[in-house]
Amino acid sequence: MTTDGRFALNLYTIPAHRAFADALVAGLMRRVGSDPLGLARGLVLVPNNRARIAVNDAFVRASGGGLVLPRLVAIGADDLGEAIGAALDPADDDAPVPPAIAPLARRMILSRLVQDERPDLDAAEAVRLAGELARTLDQLIVEEVPPSRLAELDLGPDLSEHWQRALASFRVVLDRWPGELARLGRIDLAERRARLLTRLAARWCEAPPGGFVCAAGITDSAPAVARLLRRVAGLPHGMVVFANVDLAMPDEEWAALGPHPEGDPRRAIEVHPQYHLKLMLERIGAGRGEVAAWRDGSEHDAPPARARAIANALTPAEFTGKWTGLAAADRRLSGVRAAEFATPAGEAQAIALALRGALEREGRTAALVTPDRALARRVAAHCKRWNIEIDDTAGRPLAILPPGTLLGAIAEAAAQDFAPLPLLTLLKHPLVRAGEARAAWLEGVRRLDKALRGPRPAPGLAGIDAHLGAAAWWHEIRALLAPVEALAADDRSLAERVAALREAASVLAGDEAWRGPAGRAAADLLAELEIESGAGPRKVSRDDLAPLLRLLMDEAAVRPAQGGHARLAIYGLIEARLQSADLMILGGLNEGIWPGSPAPDPWLAPRIRVALGLPGLERRVGIAAHDFGQGLGAPEVLLTRARRDSRSPTLASRFWLRLEAMAGQDFARARDLEHWVDALDRPPAHRPAARPAPSPAKEQRPREISVTQVDRLKADPYAFYAQRILRLSALDPVDADPTAAWRGTVVHAVLEQWAKQDGCAIEALRPRALAMLNDPATHPLLRALWQPRLIAAIDWIAERLDQARVEGRDVIAVEGKGGAEIAGVTLSGRFDRIDRAADGSLVIVDYKTGKAPSPAAVRAGFSMQLGLLGAIAEAGGFQGIAGKAGGFEYWSLAKYRDQFGQVTSPVDPAGRNGRIVTDEFVAQARAVFAEAAGLWLTGDEPFVAKLHPEYAPYADYDQLMRRDEWYGRDR
Repeated sequence: MTTDGRFALNLYTIPAHRAFADALVAGLMRRVGSDPLGLARGLVLVPNNRARIAVNDAFVRASGGGLVLPRLVAIGADDLGEAIGAALDPADDDAPVPPAIAPLARRMILSRLVQDERPDLDAAEAVRLAGELARTLDQLIVEEVPPSRLAELDLGPDLSEHWQRALASFRVVLDRWPGELARLGRIDLAERRARLLTRLAARWCEAPPGGFVCAAGITDSAPAVARLLRRVAGLPHGMVVFANVDLAMPDEEWAALGPHPEGDPRRAIEVHPQYHLKLMLERIGAGRGEVAAWRDGSEHDAPPARARAIANALTPAEFTGKWTGLAAADRRLSGVRAAEFATPAGEAQAIALALRGALEREGRTAALVTPDRALARRVAAHCKRWNIEIDDTAGRPLAILPPGTLLGAIAEAAAQDFAPLPLLTLLKHPLVRAGEARAAWLEGVRRLDKALRGPRPAPGLAGIDAHLGAAAWWHEIRALLAPVEALAADDRSLAERVAALREAASVLAGDEAWRGPAGRAAADLLAELEIESGAGPRKVSRDDLAPLLRLLMDEAAVRPAQGGHARLAIYGLIEARLQSADLMILGGLNEGIWPGSPAPDPWLAPRIRVALGLPGLERRVGIAAHDFGQGLGAPEVLLTRARRDSRSPTLASRFWLRLEAMAGQDFARARDLEHWVDALDRPPAHRPAARPAPSPAKEQRPREISVTQVDRLKADPYAFYAQRILRLSALDPVDADPTAAWRGTVVHAVLEQWAKQDGCAIEALRPRALAMLNDPATHPLLRALWQPRLIAAIDWIAERLDQARVEGRDVIAVEGKGGAEIAGVTLSGRFDRIDRAADGSLVIVDYKTGKAPSPAAVRAGFSMQLGLLGAIAEAGGFQGIAGKAGGFEYWSLAKYRDQFGQVTSPVDPAGRNGRIVTDEFVAQARAVFAEAAGLWLTGDEPFVAKLHPEYAPYADYDQLMRRDEWYGRDR
């Protein structure tokens, strides 16, 4: 009994520099002494299942042989009643605690209630907000704040309209929620846990357990937990063991943490790692002076000076001025090193190297602790290079695992009406047709990929049918997409869409879709969602399913089965509690990651949360700081961060900056590790590629060339070599936006059909263009954005043609092709239009959707296409066309001044304005071509890359020629 008449409480703390689980086990074994069944009669309460495993492993390490363990119970587990058993839910209880509602069932009902209040929300957003509402509701339950308190709040007039609406919706949902639970005969899981813990504490008041009871490492300061811990601490053989209650913290600092009495203007320092421990002690009804230091330690402890340095580094901000006067022993961080890297990739590689290095010493253990799951995945991937399998015990979201990505790809393909990109993403998924049939399947998908490049076809599978025609491989693929097409149908319930999703996955991937932990998690999620969907949002469209599914799968963590490396581990912050290792790597120490940015509560404004007595959003920062301090207690610690992420530079974590500021020059750097990472990918010397200039034998060089390839041959011979000799051609992107070249093809097609089917009737040109635009296969972007200018240009063409006819000029051929032999090479070409002028000469016309070539380019010997077509025409290369070429025109459909359309020519009868004399153009074009053919086609000139880069604007072969390595250096 204490001096004030209260019964003494058995409260202890294990300092940060000690390995918590091993020190705890050592003390428990000392207390039971030589009684072999002393431990077996005991009960150890821990915060979570991962902590239970840590304590279990510590018992195994300490036993050295056979040992009957105490019962280990995680009070944070969902199956709390089953875990404690008869002690918690005795058979003679007249009023058993009702079962808890399943989390997904609860969320679906809440989403419907939310959507009833806010009908403008789509299903996915309603489910997201229901998840946030469920978390806020849990906080009310855990903190034992009755919902009726909301009606008693005096909010005043200054609460914004947004928060007023959110609060009004929150009240309505809370009013309706108890009725939904009563209808189902269920209660909230948080309420069930609180009732069970309260009932257990009451039962132990009447009938204390026969053996010892130890509550270890529990940081949850909820009132129900505090009542249980108080009862445990008051049992004759009970004890409560905290993790790192700072007994040496000055009273002034301890008092400043809060919570402060009502009326005290000071704010509680919830971001401090000791705040939640102080709050727990106050709720237990104990002072810090009643907490004793746990006497026992283990061989896994760090030096005692480490605990003092950790406490000083994490002191409240208003007291950090004392750092300048700290003695060396109070700031010593021997055994702690820090390393900074340029990128997250470098950080992950360094951590993997450190883990690999730990294995070089027999029996040495190492663990990475980080809240950054992407960093954890990178590290695990790096370790696989050395055949080291290391599991991330925090798990990975189902959404990024193969079964989850398959379900997401199916939903996206249905939502986007089988647009090329989501369709190909689905068909190329690694689980689709896995096994022996995979190779043949991928061959058909590759053909489909090639066929779908360029602007997208009409929507739906019918649009792809029309685009592809009778392709046997497509019909085989299409047959498997029927369930996906059913999923995309309108007026289907969520349950029907989920059933169709499951069928589609089974048809496409078979048993592979449901294999392994991730497959089972996916199957369980769909089964539960199908069952509970009837209570969910009123309507779920095909567009809602993909984001809804992604939201749920992002929150479903798939944890690996046991079997990773025995001496290495990767932990999240929750999983790392009570864990220890010889080397602890605390990774991802950037602000926003560790500590993470507090997630906002969309339902209750911060002022309302304070008025209700709910934890501030910043309290999670304090918990993260406590986790950080515990991680610093290992014998050897490595701190890591990256100076930038994938988007921008990063800020070092406030914890990192505190250590750096307190330790000063003693903040040791792992320079060797930083140098190793830099050296790993640094080549011994820079040997850039030389400018390529292949020179194949004459017999390998083509003897046929089109007029459109002549400029490429002269300006970039290497590109010509790659295209014609290596036979490499660039593929259009899948689902590409209409390019200028594609728009030009469309215009040519319209004019060709107009000439061949409408006999060049002026009045038929506009209807022909409109028919093309209204075709379902026409790209919607072209129809929406280009239609006005296309129609304006078409009208201009009709007007110009009508004017030309008045002048005695007639169209004699459209979209024809032919060829002629020049300089020992067959020159072929396609013309857009050839007219017969009034004087009988030929006029070569080329349509341009952009600007026409400049006279300067023609004078330099490029853009000779019209002259070369004239040469072919004069040589009789175009069947049925004869005569001298006397006119050369570009009909540009680009905007010119205030209208669309302009006629330009590279020639002039007198050579004015720098143009070529009309009568000399064909001869000059022939001479230019003959020179080029003699060098590269019939000669042996090397095909030098980018010979005239100013006339080689296309970059199709720049990567092949390794342009960036030599351009500007070797010219």
